[in-house]
Amino acid sequence: MTPGLRKFALTAHVTTSVGWLGAVAAFLVLAIAGLTSKDPQTVRAAYLAMDLVAWSIIVPLSFASPLTGVIQSLSTEWGLFRHYWVLIKFLITIPATIFLLVHMQPIGHLAHVVAETTLARGDLAGLRIQLVADAGAAMLVLLVATALSVYKPRGLTPYGWRKLPGERQPPQP
Repeated sequence: MTPGLRKFALTAHVTTSVGWLGAVAAFLVLAIAGLTSKDPQTVRAAYLAMDLVAWSIIVPLSFASPLTGVIQSLSTEWGLFRHYWVLIKFLITIPATIFLLVHMQPIGHLAHVVAETTLARGDLAGLRIQLVADAGAAMLVLLVATALSVYKPRGLTPYGWRKLPGERQPPQP
C-alpha cells in the first residue's frame, strides 16, 4: 500500500472508530434522559432519537470500524494476528457488533411504543434500564479498544513470533 493510501485507510479507521464511540456516547445520554426525565415529550423524543441514531449511525459505524481496521492491519506491519493488542481489538469489536444487532429489536420496540402512546414513569422500566446498561457496556468496550490503539501494549502472538525475520522463538524467561 502506498503511503498516501495507507494514511487514507488509517484516517478512515480512526474516523469510523471514534465516530462509533461518539455515537454510543450520544445514545447513552439519550437512554439516561429517557429513563430519568419526568417530561413525557422528552422521553418520547429520546427513544425516537435513539432508534434513529442506532440505525443511521451506530450500526453502519459498527461495520465500518472493524472493516477499516482489518484493511489497516493487513496493510501495515502490525498485521491482524501478529500483535495481541490488534487481535484483542478485533475480537472485542466483532462480538460488540453482533451484540448491537441483537439488541436493535428492543430499541425498535421502545421507539414503536413511544410513537403510539405516552410512557408513564414506570412503564417498561426493565427495558429502559437495559438500554442504559447496554450503552454503558458498549462505551466500556469501545474505550478499551481505543486505549489499546493508543498504548499498543507489547506482546507478539505465537504467529507474530514466527513471522519475525531471523527470530523463530520467543525469548525464554
